[in-house]
Amino acid sequence: MNDPSAPLLRNGHLDDVEAALDLWRRAEASPSSTESVEDLRGLLERDPEALIVAEAGGVIVGTLIVGWDGWRATFYRLAVDPAHRRNGLATALVRAGEERLGALGAHRLNAIAESHKEGAMAFWASVGYELQTSRSRFVKNLP
Repeated sequence: MNDPSAPLLRNGHLDDVEAALDLWRRAEASPSSTESVEDLRGLLERDPEALIVAEAGGVIVGTLIVGWDGWRATFYRLAVDPAHRRNGLATALVRAGEERLGALGAHRLNAIAESHKEGAMAFWASVGYELQTSRSRFVKNLP
């Protein structure tokens, strides 16, 4: 039987942007240069299914950005409200993202994780992702 209090997974919408940003702060995700209302709105305008949210009681309690450019598939901003952790919500978000990317034709999935956060690193390994130490990521923020 389904638990009516369990978070519901759905596509995020433009009106979820500020709630998603608020969740990232509550979840203590490290700030990035693309963490603004304008950036997240731009993502959703380009790809309306790029943000998966978990909602409980009308509140966004989990997010996952599912990026697909036709060649590479990447997960960003997996975040779960601290009060909703350790109940399988992060795994459910990842599995929903995997389903979406598989349906789009992705063959290899990448996850961007904060390497200084042991819990994040352990989580991705626990859901079947392999740490690729033979590659480095280079980043440049544009003004």
